[in-house]
Amino acid sequence: MNKWKKELSFILVLLLVVVLTACGSTSGETKSEQTGVSDEELTIGQLNWAENIAVTNMWKAILEDKGYNVKLSVLNMGPMMMALKGGSLDASLEVWVPVQDANYLEKFQDTVNFSESTWFDNAKVGLVVPTYLEEVNSVEDLNKHKELFNGDIIGFDPGSGTMEVTEKLIEDYNLEFELIPSSEPAMLSEIKKAVENEKPIVATLWSPHGVFSKYDLKFLEDPQNTFGSVEKIHHATRHGFEKDYPEVSEWFKNWKMDEQQIGQLIDYVESAEDPLEGAKKWVEENQELIGEWVK
Repeated sequence: MNKWKKELSFILVLLLVVVLTACGSTSGETKSEQTGVSDEELTIGQLNWAENIAVTNMWKAILEDKGYNVKLSVLNMGPMMMALKGGSLDASLEVWVPVQDANYLEKFQDTVNFSESTWFDNAKVGLVVPTYLEEVNSVEDLNKHKELFNGDIIGFDPGSGTMEVTEKLIEDYNLEFELIPSSEPAMLSEIKKAVENEKPIVATLWSPHGVFSKYDLKFLEDPQNTFGSVEKIHHATRHGFEKDYPEVSEWFKNWKMDEQQIGQLIDYVESAEDPLEGAKKWVEENQELIGEWVK
């Protein structure tokens, strides 16, 4: 009798395990299959630029709120495109077309998916000087004031599309200037130091950028249009991303921001001790806008 009770208890335990397993999954589906969210980590590339830090942290906040596991990987543009090509990176959120990143578009168009949709449609790139330099308003004025700037144009990340276009600009206008590579933080530090002391400086810059809300800067006219006129900002993904993450792929395509929105986001991110916390605050205050993207 005792042996029969033991066998019955064992059978009941097995049945309980089967029932609990069945309750935990539907028709043998995994959790990811039930929710539509991948258990794998979604990796987004981050450029060390103000607006890119802002939008990558914004999307990290949005996607993690939706149940995704998001990692941000800091890379320069060239390595980022190679990572997308190789599949170790899922997405890059900032590709400037038609001029600034045209070389990457040409080189990787067959191995990286460049989205036709844009998230910002009024971007601009060029050389800037402080507005108090009233005698310098065009790229053509630079050679006449070479000594004023010590023949230096302050740049940022070497290998970026904008830096390559600036080298072409120097050739197009026969500028007697040298482009000094550094990093965005180093370039912004030089601009800050110059403006606070009302000293001359000419630097590469782009809009949208939070620095325009801090200092009075002006883009130099570019009569030969080397920098192009209006740039549009796209995103790029690895091949297969749309199939693996159809929902996120659609959200990225729905994403649109204007200058005021991106400016406020950059301000929130830069004002916070942790960029992600600043992005979360902005996301919380802009749920109606985000709802238009995340349909």
